[in-house]
Amino acid sequence: MKHTPFGIVDENRGTLFLRFGSSAKTSDFIVDSLHAWWEHQPSAAREACSLLQIKADNGSESNGQRTQFLNRMVQFADRTGKPIQLLYYPPYHSKYNPIERYWGILEQHWNGAQLLDVDTMLAWAAIMTWKGIHPVVELSREVYAKGVRLTKNAMREVEARLLRNPERPKWDILIPPAQSV
Repeated sequence: MKHTPFGIVDENRGTLFLRFGSSAKTSDFIVDSLHAWWEHQPSAAREACSLLQIKADNGSESNGQRTQFLNRMVQFADRTGKPIQLLYYPPYHSKYNPIERYWGILEQHWNGAQLLDVDTMLAWAAIMTWKGIHPVVELSREVYAKGVRLTKNAMREVEARLLRNPERPKWDILIPPAQSV
């Protein structure tokens, strides 16, 4: 069975979060992984957070035009009560994304290891270090449907909640939580 990785580098706290999915990498998997990461944060860190700034790679599952992703991110902002700023790296600039360096180090760490089962894979991922930091490693057994999209009417409601930077509308999106709208 193939397992899809999703990772978060928290540059402010110097932590890593790695979640493997048991099905496809979808918008729902990504946002559920963000929820799981948020739940791992100490309550003091969640309370102190005034803005969740998420730097993303603009992949097909999480770009600024993906209806289900944006819908779920609006729900995430409402659930956390925190504004979320989505900042996207331009195409071909993944070298600036810290998670890409993490994937390279994980790949080197795994080099030659026989990852015969999920427990071995998770154990190897948990013992690797990046800048002296061990990641929090999790497995999601949720099965996600591919191709989930919102209707145009539903997307109009989501779009009304988004504050797109007029100079970079696809690359810089602010999502205030419902009580702030």
